[in-house]
Amino acid sequence: MGRNTRKRRTPLATKIVAGAAALAVGGGGLVWANFYASAHEDHGGHNRTRSAGAQVATIDCPDIGQQIRDVPDRARGEVDGELATMDSQITNAYQRLATTRRAQAGDSRFVQNTILGPLKDRRKAIIDRIQLEINRAGGKADDNLDELAGCQGRPADQQNGGGQDGGGQDGGGQNQDDNGNGAAGPFADDFVDINDVEPNSRDLENGFAANGDGGSTGSFTAVCGVNENNLFNSDNLIVAPGVDNGAHHTHDYVGNQDNSAFSSDEDLANADTSCQNQGDRSTYYWPVLRLQDGTQEFDANDQGGGAEGNVGKILKASQAEIKFVGNQRSDVVAMPKFLRIITGDAKAFTNGVANANSSFSCTGFEDRQVTDKYVLCPEGSQVVRTSNFQSCWDGQNIDSTNHRDHVAFVQRDGSCPNGFQAIPQLQVRLVYDVPAPAVENGQVRNPYAVDGFPEQLHKPITDHNDFINVMDEDLMNEVVDCINRGEDCQ
Repeated sequence: MGRNTRKRRTPLATKIVAGAAALAVGGGGLVWANFYASAHEDHGGHNRTRSAGAQVATIDCPDIGQQIRDVPDRARGEVDGELATMDSQITNAYQRLATTRRAQAGDSRFVQNTILGPLKDRRKAIIDRIQLEINRAGGKADDNLDELAGCQGRPADQQNGGGQDGGGQDGGGQNQDDNGNGAAGPFADDFVDINDVEPNSRDLENGFAANGDGGSTGSFTAVCGVNENNLFNSDNLIVAPGVDNGAHHTHDYVGNQDNSAFSSDEDLANADTSCQNQGDRSTYYWPVLRLQDGTQEFDANDQGGGAEGNVGKILKASQAEIKFVGNQRSDVVAMPKFLRIITGDAKAFTNGVANANSSFSCTGFEDRQVTDKYVLCPEGSQVVRTSNFQSCWDGQNIDSTNHRDHVAFVQRDGSCPNGFQAIPQLQVRLVYDVPAPAVENGQVRNPYAVDGFPEQLHKPITDHNDFINVMDEDLMNEVVDCINRGEDCQ
């Protein structure tokens, strides 16, 4: 499976090329780190009590991108570039954490002095630049952002046998039970038997279907394939335009065939599409699902791939069902061209679940949806990933500073919040033939997992999905009319 060639041009924002070398452990993987923190250590302005010898799995940093608001348009590119630099800093700090286990064992202050302290200083410098860029462009930066510069070491709430002191080679060798990624997840506790999931028990506020028996009851299905063209990259055009490897994990793409961090709206509008309806040049993309079976993929040694803990065989969906539906309470209006929507949160493990919107299930059991576990399906059943997007729009903006405020989920009664209007809700259902992992004695062998930022430990709660509307006006009007008439079209 090969990487598609991507053209490179002058970046829209500061171009960041991930400079961290592939980790010098078996298979380019990552290893667990022990963090011997003293009690009442101060991390990032928060007084945290930690027991001596607490095991740290990852680095937890406040998400600056979700905290800033009202960035002037002419500063957006610079701010996005600075935030991407900050993501790279966290990745590099995590890699440092993961490859210094022996040093940490011998020095109770090693993590604070050599990783977290310098990381805070680097983040503070970026925050200062972001504030300056916003103010220069005529905005007013939040003076309190400096309080978010500090990060903390996060102890493991789940652990693999390879994470214990005796489980791996001293000095950062690959653990025998690490699935090729140095015990960067997933772990046995990240999986649940679908039979143990209660029907209709999904409890997140986000992501329930917007359509129902009232309002606009039709649907429009976009038939766009399952990435037969093998279009993969680790860019993120929405969050990090102009930044190479802005996602730090690999995406699948269907629909628009000119997806890279350097694609302009004009490029998207003029690109080829994998959709049957050639009026739909929208870009639909999501993190790839991998089977951690030791397969050396095309990106095994690349940033975004194996060099950042995303290892194993990329599993292509056997079905990628893309559907737009209506609203329970009202007709829908047309989406503006180039509207950008992200659903879910690639950093939900450290950010918390406020923006999480993942759903895993099995064919034949889809009344059982789980948000924070991967599912173990019975023989003959396939793994299902479902994303129901935000379907309320502020009526003005195609994007926002944090890439969320311009859209919203419907409320519990199916209506949109005040000031928002209903648009067609995008629903993406991905089905995979996945060999069931073996989970025995607290260990998982050959697990599957979504790609993610390395410090997120491949947690299922970090699953997410992205969309840029590039339908032509005639097709978008057809979608709206079909939904509002209560018909099912494609």
